[in-house]
Amino acid sequence: MSTEPFHHLPVMVDEIAALYENVPPGFVLDATLGGGGHSAALLERWPHIGILGIDRDEAALAAAQERLATFGERVKVYHCRFDRLDEAMEALSIESLSGALFDLGVSSPQLDRADRGFSYRSDADLDMRMDQSQAWSAKDVVNGYDAHQLTRVLQQYGDERFAKRIAKAIVAARPIDSTAELAEVVTSAIPAAARRTGGHPAKRTFQAIRIEVNGELEALPVALNTAIRRTMPGGRVAVLSYHSGEDRIVKDCMRSLSTGDCPCPPELPCVCDAVQTVRLVRGVPRTPSKTEQLNNRRASSARLRVVERIADTPTRGRR
Repeated sequence: MSTEPFHHLPVMVDEIAALYENVPPGFVLDATLGGGGHSAALLERWPHIGILGIDRDEAALAAAQERLATFGERVKVYHCRFDRLDEAMEALSIESLSGALFDLGVSSPQLDRADRGFSYRSDADLDMRMDQSQAWSAKDVVNGYDAHQLTRVLQQYGDERFAKRIAKAIVAARPIDSTAELAEVVTSAIPAAARRTGGHPAKRTFQAIRIEVNGELEALPVALNTAIRRTMPGGRVAVLSYHSGEDRIVKDCMRSLSTGDCPCPPELPCVCDAVQTVRLVRGVPRTPSKTEQLNNRRASSARLRVVERIADTPTRGRR
């Protein structure tokens, strides 16, 4: 299995490594291990932490294991989707975490490998599976969903304003077996004037179908809540998201845990039984520098949110 395709630039690597300077000794979860770029930076910089790396892509795990082999027992890896964190920790006899990192979405190497079927820029079989052992693929979504279901996916996961037109065009053009066919159908369904701006016309459709195939957004809140629950006080959980749907889930989850979902009026003392489990490290997300955005196209839409785990604290009487 080739590991070359997974050598790529991790986003905001210096900013992320700095976050874990003062976390308790132990294992930091890299919930989307990829090629191991972020993990390598953490291991090189902070000798008091190890890495629990999980990924649904076996090719990514193989590449990361090769890259991180010099760190020996400080690295443990497990093949699973990140909402199965409890399973991974039990299998590897890890009871608690010193922190966690989620680098969401599809990796650059997955996009760059035409045979994975993620990209509208290369012709390949419709696939888009992050976990190649999964039976369900993009071909099932494109050729199996009715127009109403396709419209929902394109609107919900792609913010596609021409979702209905595209969905009808896809249904009319079936069967669609390749990425080039799908990109052509989508492009032809979008009015000519709208194709002139905003990048490739099929970008949002491919993003939406990828998210549906891999269940990315449904798994995210489960995984994030589990990671925070398993993190020790003083540990930090950081999330890099790349589109509004991801970022909205992350923001809502972190805000909920930082307030305990307290319903009390902010101008009055809290009298409910809400429990705060994290504090926000920053109230607004950080973004990559202009230089990084120019040098790494994947960084252009990145948003970094961070919380620090605290001992469970009742909010009653606190304001």
